[in-house]
Amino acid sequence: MKFGLFIKRLALYGILAVLGFVLGAFALYTYWVRSGPSLEIWHTEVLDAEYDSEKADTIGTFEGYRRVEEKLFSELNDKIYARTDSGPDFKFARYSAGSVADPRKWTPNWNRSFELPAKNSAGGVLLLHGMSDSPYSLRALGEKLNQENYWVIGLRLPGHGTIPSGLKNVRWEEMAAAVRLCMDYLGKRVGNDHVHIIGYSTGAPLAIDYALNALEGARSLAPASMVLISPAIGVTPVAVLAKWINWLSILPGLEKFAWKSILPEFDPYKYNSFATNAGYQVHRLTRSVAGRVQARSASAPIKDFPPTLVFLSTVDATVSVDAVVDNLLEHLAPGRHELVLFDINRLNVARTVLVTDPGPLTARLIDNPALPFSLTLITNENTKSTNLVKRHKGPLSTETTIEPLNTAWPAGMISLSHIALPFPPDDPLYGRRPPEKTDTIFLGQMAIHGERGLLLFSPDWLLRLRHNPFYDLLEQRTMAWLDRANTQ
Repeated sequence: MKFGLFIKRLALYGILAVLGFVLGAFALYTYWVRSGPSLEIWHTEVLDAEYDSEKADTIGTFEGYRRVEEKLFSELNDKIYARTDSGPDFKFARYSAGSVADPRKWTPNWNRSFELPAKNSAGGVLLLHGMSDSPYSLRALGEKLNQENYWVIGLRLPGHGTIPSGLKNVRWEEMAAAVRLCMDYLGKRVGNDHVHIIGYSTGAPLAIDYALNALEGARSLAPASMVLISPAIGVTPVAVLAKWINWLSILPGLEKFAWKSILPEFDPYKYNSFATNAGYQVHRLTRSVAGRVQARSASAPIKDFPPTLVFLSTVDATVSVDAVVDNLLEHLAPGRHELVLFDINRLNVARTVLVTDPGPLTARLIDNPALPFSLTLITNENTKSTNLVKRHKGPLSTETTIEPLNTAWPAGMISLSHIALPFPPDDPLYGRRPPEKTDTIFLGQMAIHGERGLLLFSPDWLLRLRHNPFYDLLEQRTMAWLDRANTQ
């Protein structure tokens, strides 16, 4: 009896210890959140004109979506820009009228959905940006496609392009509904056989979701091909915590729980602040897509999935190469799909200074004879040279070919990043150097030195690469991929 009583007391003490730890951790987290930056009107205001599930029942076309968007940006001017201070002290403030970060100074304002028509078009392309981004993310690729006679639509996903609070309540299903409107519209303009989707980051699982719906008969228009750039396909179970944290934000004094990060807004085409709900919606979307892919391929690889080309950096702080392979590419029938990996700069690289080396991962992929997709690795020709080569192997094979590329790593650059891939080096906002004459902000490759802790944002923000020095390769492979799909 005494031993049993001892066990019960020990269990009770254990429960109390765990409860105390949880409450203590919650108290510390609450203090940390509440002591952070203050919420501004772009964190708290609500734009009523935004497209949502209620409006989806009455807005059944892309034309209707753009009419709602027009009202939305008018409301943005009235509720945010008209109530935000201006002047020299607000030179870099996105919502300060006339500042260098004011996106309305750009022509066009790439926060809005854009359409680039083409006469006698070669096909149609829908561009889907990532979470917290804007249509600007795929602007350069869209303009090139249009020059090659493609009818292009860059969709502004619901909740984006306006104020960060737009992502506090948005659901990924509303984004998927907007995708359907655009695909229907493009099909009517160019015909159903040659409509392609290019998805960047969260835009990639939205593209996959649409393609799966087409396979299941829910959509009559199936994509002729897809290109996925830095695709967010990984399932991250820890993100489910965002759901509970977000719910707590409705309590008085805990409003900041609705935000994973609160930062100054100086980027005209991307939110710096990130809503907790945004992370949860990415989790829901990727979990849905991964589950459907796995279920559909349970008996056999998926045969009719559109030809899919994936571009990815071997190091990515947002998504994982393993997830792209395990949750998508390995489930597709051989012969129609390809993964293009950009390796790190291996010039005299020392593992002792790396948090992780993607070398074992790329070797495992290269040496795997069972991969059902083609693999192309862009890497140094050797560890003593910055010159790049292309190592390529076909599906269900280990035989590789090596082709020299007429390019090399720029000085001081060690890898690409999740956000870098779709932006060319001459991008006027995120590129290698600022344009010669401009009255708009430049957020590309910068060197700012001083004491740590002076700026409101992390030094990581300055170190992260924002353009792709090998963008030409991505652009050329994308064009060839779409053109080949048109002839099949």
